[in-house]
Amino acid sequence: MELDINWEENSMSEAEQLELSHILRQGISEALLISKGPENAEIGLVLVDDNKIQALNKDYRGVDAPTDVLSFALQEKGEGEPDVLFDSSLADPVLGDIVISVERARAQAEEYGHSFHREIVYLAVHGALHLLGFDHASDEETAVMRSKEEEIMARLNLPR
Repeated sequence: MELDINWEENSMSEAEQLELSHILRQGISEALLISKGPENAEIGLVLVDDNKIQALNKDYRGVDAPTDVLSFALQEKGEGEPDVLFDSSLADPVLGDIVISVERARAQAEEYGHSFHREIVYLAVHGALHLLGFDHASDEETAVMRSKEEEIMARLNLPR
């Protein structure tokens, strides 16, 4: 897996970013493994502030409010398009980008009573699962996605 991490939000030191980058990489790698995604996947991860994610949320979803995570899948079926299947023979199958608000992650960690590291990794895992085609539009889809998220977080020793 190739994971390109961009730190556009600057509230953390370089050492903290390095430490967090390691566990973010582990979380996304586990999401690929558990979901049988391509081993040679390419994913972009961008960590931003609330203002940046709010602008993206408004532009792409029509919602003028900050959110915690956005996923921009490059291998998904759009309206009227044929299903796209992962081709493991591709040298670098680009799955897409995940954008996380560090500010939202901090606030949610406090709200839910767990660590910031757990929350931000959970958001990365959630975003990766979206890139792999998982969704939570129905109760059944939500149950499948939540089960995978919790399995991954337990493997990382970051349970609730």
